[in-house]
Amino acid sequence: MTKIAITVSSLLLAGAVLAGCNTVRGVGADVERGGSAIQDAANDASN
Repeated sequence: MTKIAITVSSLLLAGAVLAGCNTVRGVGADVERGGSAIQDAANDASN
């Protein structure tokens, strides 16, 4: 019984970690787009 509980818990944890990777990747893309927008605005203001 304990081995089954450990196996199920490990699989659930692995699924949560993999789902988190996609979330972090999405946040990174959003931050990159935000940085590009700020850089573009700064370049426009300096010209």
